[in-house]
Amino acid sequence: MRIPPDNQLLYKVMTVENLLRSVANNYLYFNRVDSYSDFPNADENDGRQLPKDQPLNAAATFEKAPDFSAADYYDQCRSRTYACCFSVENSRYIWENYANGSEKGKACVVFEFGKLRAMLNSALNPEGTVLLYEENPCRQIFSVNYGLVNYVPRGTHRTNEEYLSNPILYTYLKDSDRFREEHELRISLSAIGIGHFALKDGSLIEFPPSLQLGFDFRNAIATAVIREILLAPEADSSFLRDELSKFRIEPAPPLEKK
Repeated sequence: MRIPPDNQLLYKVMTVENLLRSVANNYLYFNRVDSYSDFPNADENDGRQLPKDQPLNAAATFEKAPDFSAADYYDQCRSRTYACCFSVENSRYIWENYANGSEKGKACVVFEFGKLRAMLNSALNPEGTVLLYEENPCRQIFSVNYGLVNYVPRGTHRTNEEYLSNPILYTYLKDSDRFREEHELRISLSAIGIGHFALKDGSLIEFPPSLQLGFDFRNAIATAVIREILLAPEADSSFLRDELSKFRIEPAPPLEKK
């Protein structure tokens, strides 16, 4: 996994409406990586094993489960992995391609990587963290990873020439022709393992298309985890300022049009 320096700034473009929901309810939003399909330029292959890897993965089976292949395992892991995505560049590309279709416009939350990682690691400590599933408290089952996405020629690239790949590797590979300009860093939450996760009553946990990770925006601003909030020129800055002022949060002035 490639990790940037601690002082690397991360840029997350959001609709004004989604930003306010996140602030009001104290969460960061994570999408399951196999559910990116409902917006323009969505990566339908996000987290999927590579085409050149698939034949060998499908041929490798488990001794005690000969009908279950490594390819099946990778698909299962993908269905239990979530990502929250950022860019390491404040580029025209991210402003033009993300958070479209908002009545109130766009905002960009600027994080400092090292401080964000420390805050999330503390929040996800299994000894002090509770996972709520349909109001049932559960043991924290997710592992967290941080890394820069590697952009590769998806149709021809291969990772398993010598060994089968760690399943999390596929979460950090994207097609270079389509997505290189994202310059993405992502945070992933993965419930890795063979078999199923169950509640105390024996019912199985279903992994929803998204999840909310508790995140205190006011505390993040006070401790400089969040460095600033930028506004697009067309954003309804008065509305956003009025709403954020209820939480004692002040965004930066709107960006100049390019």
